[in-house]
Amino acid sequence: MSRFFNLFLVQEGESTLLLWLKEGLLALLIIALFWVLSQVVKYILTVWGPRFTAVTKTDLDDRVLSRITPPVSLLVLTAGLFLAVRVLPLPDKVTPVAVGFLFIVNIVICTNIAYRSLHELLEWYAGRMAEVGHEGVDRQLAPLAEKLGTLFLIITALMITLKHFNYDILSFVTALGIGSLAIGMAAKDTLAQVISGFTLILDRPFRIGDRIQLAGGQIGDVADIGLRSTRIKTLDNMLLVIPNSDLCNTMVVNQAFPDFRIRGRINVGVGYGSDVEQVKQLLVEAAREVEEVLDDPPPDSYFASFGESSLSMTLFFWVAEYAELFSVTDQVNSLIIKRFRERGVEIPFPIRTVIMEKD
Repeated sequence: MSRFFNLFLVQEGESTLLLWLKEGLLALLIIALFWVLSQVVKYILTVWGPRFTAVTKTDLDDRVLSRITPPVSLLVLTAGLFLAVRVLPLPDKVTPVAVGFLFIVNIVICTNIAYRSLHELLEWYAGRMAEVGHEGVDRQLAPLAEKLGTLFLIITALMITLKHFNYDILSFVTALGIGSLAIGMAAKDTLAQVISGFTLILDRPFRIGDRIQLAGGQIGDVADIGLRSTRIKTLDNMLLVIPNSDLCNTMVVNQAFPDFRIRGRINVGVGYGSDVEQVKQLLVEAAREVEEVLDDPPPDSYFASFGESSLSMTLFFWVAEYAELFSVTDQVNSLIIKRFRERGVEIPFPIRTVIMEKD
């Protein structure tokens, strides 16, 4: 009986060894097959891929293809490892751990491929926007969209991984929603600023570098647009930090849109005995003598109204850069008063006549 039992154990051990050799050989064959397949995929993406993408008008597909080629070939190889591990007759406690680990590795590689594609897409879009005059997209919208996209990819990968390990996703989503609600209630003011920041970045009423005028009269250049506040550098070299919600709910004048040209205006009063046509001609000639004043549209002057002690005249002229308006106005004013003195045009002081009546 003992001899028979020993013979049975020997046969059982030999069958187990043969099974390991058979399954191990099959696993090695799968790994070798997928390694060859990964090299084929890499060759196709490296050599033949650019030939197909060359027929397109944009270089987006070329950039995406060059970025995803290494992780795609690696994904093919890890997929082969995943199948090979499932073929091997490993112990019951080892197989789930190895399979789960390789599954997580594959999810990480897929997430990396999606992130690289997203990154190249946003960089290409920012470059296209800069070409058509929308500078600042790469500094404002692209980083924000990349962060949101990365967060979405991470959450998606986490949910797929939890689903693979039979974890209740509904409880995870519920906990995530309750936590988000609690954070939103605790930081509602900050959240309102962040939403306003999204509105400013997407709606783009102004861009970084634009000169804007606020409802309070402050004028400055936009230095930065953040999620909570916007920083404006004033003409006095001071920095204004304004909450985004205030900018969304008030009137803002963008002097840099649709272009950098700006119209200057000069109001002047002349005596009632002055020749109006002569004064209008002198105003236009003074503006044309300044080199920075544009010829198209040309400067023009108007008889605006009858004042209490003078005739109100208005001169309009255009300047190519809004930053030059102050200095150009100074030059035009200096020429106006010089020409008036040469031609004897009077700029009267305010006059009030008082008539005293006797009883």
